[in-house]
Amino acid sequence: MALHGLTSQQAHTLLQQYGQNCLPKPPRLSFITLFITQFKSAFIYVLLAAFLMCLLLGQLLNAIFIFAVLMLNAIIGTVQEFSAQQAADALSKMVPLKSHVIRDGHPLTISSMDLVPGDWLMLSNGDRIGADIRIEKYNQFKVDESALTGESVSVNKTDLAFAGTLVTHGRAEGEVIATGTNTQIGQIADLVHQQGGAKPPLMQRIERFTLIIAIATLVIIALIFGLTLIRGADLSQVFLLGVALAVSAIPEGLPAAITVTLAIGMKRMSKANVIVRKLVAVESLGSCTYIASDKTGTLTVNEMTISQVWLTNGDKYHVAGTGLASTGLINKHGHGVHVSSDDAPQLYQLGLTGILANEAHLVFDDDKTHSDGDGVDLAFLTLGYKLNLPMQTSRRPPQTQLFPYESENQFSASINKIDGQLVISVKGAVEKLLTMCKLSDAEIEQIHHETHWMARHGYRVLALASGHPCELDNPFTGLTFLGLAAMSDPLREDAIEAVSLCQKARIKVAMITGDHPVTALALSQQLKLVSDKDDVVTGAQLSQAQQQGEEAFDVLVAQHRVFARVQPKQKMEITQSLIRQGEFVAMTGDGVNDAPALKHAHVGIAMGLKGTDVARENADLVLTDDKFSSIVKGIIEGRIVYNNIRKVIYLLISTGAAELLLFILSVLFALPIPLFPLQILWLNLVTNGVQDVALAFEPAEGHEIEQPPRKPSEPIFDRLMLERVFISALWMGLVAFGLFSLTLKMGATEETARNLTLMLMVLFENVHALNSRSERNSLFSMRWFSNPLLLVGIIIAQTIHISASYTPGLSDTLGLSPISIQQWLILLATALTLLIVDELHKRYCRNKHQIKPAASVTGHQLE
Repeated sequence: MALHGLTSQQAHTLLQQYGQNCLPKPPRLSFITLFITQFKSAFIYVLLAAFLMCLLLGQLLNAIFIFAVLMLNAIIGTVQEFSAQQAADALSKMVPLKSHVIRDGHPLTISSMDLVPGDWLMLSNGDRIGADIRIEKYNQFKVDESALTGESVSVNKTDLAFAGTLVTHGRAEGEVIATGTNTQIGQIADLVHQQGGAKPPLMQRIERFTLIIAIATLVIIALIFGLTLIRGADLSQVFLLGVALAVSAIPEGLPAAITVTLAIGMKRMSKANVIVRKLVAVESLGSCTYIASDKTGTLTVNEMTISQVWLTNGDKYHVAGTGLASTGLINKHGHGVHVSSDDAPQLYQLGLTGILANEAHLVFDDDKTHSDGDGVDLAFLTLGYKLNLPMQTSRRPPQTQLFPYESENQFSASINKIDGQLVISVKGAVEKLLTMCKLSDAEIEQIHHETHWMARHGYRVLALASGHPCELDNPFTGLTFLGLAAMSDPLREDAIEAVSLCQKARIKVAMITGDHPVTALALSQQLKLVSDKDDVVTGAQLSQAQQQGEEAFDVLVAQHRVFARVQPKQKMEITQSLIRQGEFVAMTGDGVNDAPALKHAHVGIAMGLKGTDVARENADLVLTDDKFSSIVKGIIEGRIVYNNIRKVIYLLISTGAAELLLFILSVLFALPIPLFPLQILWLNLVTNGVQDVALAFEPAEGHEIEQPPRKPSEPIFDRLMLERVFISALWMGLVAFGLFSLTLKMGATEETARNLTLMLMVLFENVHALNSRSERNSLFSMRWFSNPLLLVGIIIAQTIHISASYTPGLSDTLGLSPISIQQWLILLATALTLLIVDELHKRYCRNKHQIKPAASVTGHQLE
């Protein structure tokens, strides 16, 4: 197989023969297994105990209905988790691993799933190797084989490299020899696809919360149980009361509702170009207090173009056109320049150096352009095209050694044989190349002057040098400094507004870049991150502070928002410093050296378009468009998710507490059981069973961007939640008890009193679902039809309940009977008093905290 790789037709034939390059998928839980796991819950255990108690007491109908509720919850949970498995598969396809191959003689980036034996695979730092290959060419090539061997130390590879391993250094090319299950890792796929058992912190907190509720419920039941026994009540009635209390206090639908809310958040984030790889990140992103962002590709468009060239002889050229449309250069007098080794030898040499110290590919074929590689390298190839330099690899001087670009080195270089002599070509950071060249103080001062001018105007500046290596072991000495290239990478149009919205949301934003401090300052001033050059700190200053101790380093980090000439390791150290200072940090990255910072941050965000495989794999979120504004949209969606979780919990806990209060008051005043277990289960199933899930679909209220970031330690049941639960539960419980006791005093039967009380509770919970739509906004200031599912759920709940009272058999089972329209209207008016109580409390809170009406800013503003 030649270095030209396969043809498209050959690849298609081989793909049909060998199938897609996929590892065996981890075994999926069967529907039955998922069904059984639904019964592992403290709430479910209490309901199971109630079911068994009803059987022992001969309460067959109650037992059947509790069993039906258990089955219904289990079926709903099973279907949700089964759907979640399918959703996970779909999400994995949205962020595929990519491989760089040669097809039809051209470099091409394809999905690793489409690799076939015989493909010519090109590997570089940060790539996840997509198939087993036989290495044919390599340069300082090291691989992390921990996925295969468990050993995390990178090893030099010169013969074979295996699928699933990670390139940590250098470059290599080779032929694919095995794909899919035929690879080494495919044969031990069980080790690769081990399932993690850790649950997201949010779900752990929810489970602890539900356990506390279950224990508190059992304690209350025990106390009331003892009280009624002391009074001499019938034992069967006491047990029936205990069952009813357990059923009333337990929000059976809470775990399912939380899962639905998070799943909806994941879907909404995917529409905002944010792919969630870890469930906890849905809610965590909304808690961010600090975003540390890369410059290139996130805040800028990541389309590098060389705009100006300065030579050490004083000549300066403006490069015409931003792409390949123009092939000329213009000198300082505005005249076009013809470039050749004779007419403009230094400019010619600079352009040649740029394309030799280069790993990108730019090929022209039948008026079509094929490009692949780093944006900086492509920019120099484009310059070479405009200078009429030999672009084809076959026409370039033969290469004897390549020094690929590595972040810690800050340069790339190539040694080629030109006219029988070895010539080294180097391009990279100005400071780095100055140490390699023979220059006078005056020349160095002039270079610094030009570098500063370019950087002050927002250009990224790279230096170029060449020479004849005297010692092959140390070729980077005594070189000739050729000049500077000013590269432009404009800010994204939406970046300025997105940064402004972050500041409005009280989220600190920092830029971390390897660029020159003056360039970083110019762009950060456009973003309105800083205003003065003293606001920019360099990697060298960070190193000095690190030597002085952790406290000095933390102070320096806290005082700045722009970090320039930063080394990859320092990005992780900045993250750790911010976390020590109590910030909840979201960190962006795209390279292999960003992986430690992404892992240490609370929320790691990787670039999906131009990020490396290892960066995406170590991130919690992946941006499919690489835009900073997508992070902001994700933050808004994360806050919506958390707010909706609170709404669901508020609805379920407050209604359950009201039912519990109704029972406690009835026991204390020696009244009959206000509602039978069967009726409570019906109540919770008809109202909360539809409405709690519907609340998960609540859209943005409009004030999310104005909310301060939530502290990670903040409990779900904060003071506001406790106040609202207490007030609403107290009102519903007292009014329902008043209706029950008054109806009995007026001579009505227990059945009639229970029938009216049940209807009142249904209406109360219908109204309360509307109250739950916002913690601070008046219901009358919200868009009524922004969540039609909730309105439909309320109507369905009422329709089913009223219909049940007219349905023979079902009405007898539930103890229901039709009520007159006059009675229904009176009960509705009574239930609407809850709306007044809640509106008064919201108004009190708004006045107390001087809260303004909700703004209209949402994630959609950033579209």
